[in-house]
Amino acid sequence: MTKKDWSSWDKLDWRRRLETFSEDDGPVVATGPKGEIDGVCQLGELTDKGRETTLALGQRLRHLYVDQLGFMPKIIRDADMIYLRATPMARALESLQESFVGMYPLDTRTGSFPPPTIITRAPADETLFPNESNCRRFSQLSRAFGQRTADRWNSSTELDYLNNLISKWMPEDSKRVAVDSHPRLSGIMDTINSTLAHGPETRLPAAFYDRKSRNIIDQIGVEEWFSGFRESNEYRTVGIGGLVGDIVSRMIGSVEGNGEDGILEVGGDVNELGKGRGGEKHIKFGMSGCHDTTLAAILTSLGAFEDERWPPYTSHIAVELFRKKPWTNTEPTPGRSSSNEVSRTQPTDSERQSFWASLFGAAKRKAPLEASSSLGIARQKVDALSTAEKKKLDGYYVRVRYNDRVMSVPGCRAAGNHLDGDESFCTLEAFKRIADKFTPRNWKQACAANLDQPAFPAAIEEAGY
Repeated sequence: MTKKDWSSWDKLDWRRRLETFSEDDGPVVATGPKGEIDGVCQLGELTDKGRETTLALGQRLRHLYVDQLGFMPKIIRDADMIYLRATPMARALESLQESFVGMYPLDTRTGSFPPPTIITRAPADETLFPNESNCRRFSQLSRAFGQRTADRWNSSTELDYLNNLISKWMPEDSKRVAVDSHPRLSGIMDTINSTLAHGPETRLPAAFYDRKSRNIIDQIGVEEWFSGFRESNEYRTVGIGGLVGDIVSRMIGSVEGNGEDGILEVGGDVNELGKGRGGEKHIKFGMSGCHDTTLAAILTSLGAFEDERWPPYTSHIAVELFRKKPWTNTEPTPGRSSSNEVSRTQPTDSERQSFWASLFGAAKRKAPLEASSSLGIARQKVDALSTAEKKKLDGYYVRVRYNDRVMSVPGCRAAGNHLDGDESFCTLEAFKRIADKFTPRNWKQACAANLDQPAFPAAIEEAGY
């Protein structure tokens, strides 16, 4: 279509069909289990079942934060009080979109509702999952811990049991099922879990679903992928510390009211940064489309993933920030929230603009917040804060929930580190102190450091303290 006015853009609706190799190596259209030629998924894409479950997750979030708590509004005119972010994987973005629509369906958005802002990063900058492809040190560490798991399990009676069941379906050049076989044991686990989540058309032979073998595969998979987060502070730092640091920073930015809660990224008109398009000055809710490895890495790094299985599909974490009312001794009041990452608080009155470093340089703010020469206390270690700065954190509590279960962070159990009578409400200061230990000063520098050093610490460095 010819177009001369480039100030606006049209959209093109299209349909996709997948092509593959035929028996004679020529091109042929790929089909589904019943001969479908349209709507067929590539490996790793979100299926219709995945869309159903992530939509249902958004509906549950609406029931909790809108209907029950009254924390989020019933109807929104824009989404600039909500921080949305997704990894570069299409299924993560689609999961986020479905969850958002479940939480705020069409009839809860005004007619003038503008497109919501969704934050993404280049793969080299992505910290929303353990980024083995773009962090050399983490790649080293994960291979070492993976090899340790292979050495421990490959000749075990448990793997013998698996091989008696399913080795006959392994490729000729890798007949024995092993942690590091081809396909890897974790890849077999993914295939088992994905086929179980769908109808009988996708099922493998019955031997793959033997309960004992699935327990063995799950146990080994959790050890291979997540034991490093439990045992090594460096593993936590380069693997998930950047994301945890960002979550804590946004919570404290919410407490300080300085724009560091994400409002500057989300708000502003086209090509501008600033407050929300509806005048919002604070983020109330954050939701990120991420991965099973993200969730387990966060929980394990906080010491809250003991004896857990591999995260099932559509799992989610809520990291909630509460503020205790100064005139009562009851439970803290809900403030800001989310599904994969959540911050909850009532905003303070003081608002000041922070220096937000854009990847592409400084951007203009149409309605800037009050100027400030400091990023505040979010990225400072607790031990470096003054007494007055620590005082700002008083009365705020953090709670972690995983698939609607309240989780316990071991470092929050000590006296003075939690709300009286409930260890699940960790003081913000204690939670930040735990996160500080594995929040990198500079993630990319940490990824390029220690490349000639041993992968394993001299002694286990316990998580969650």
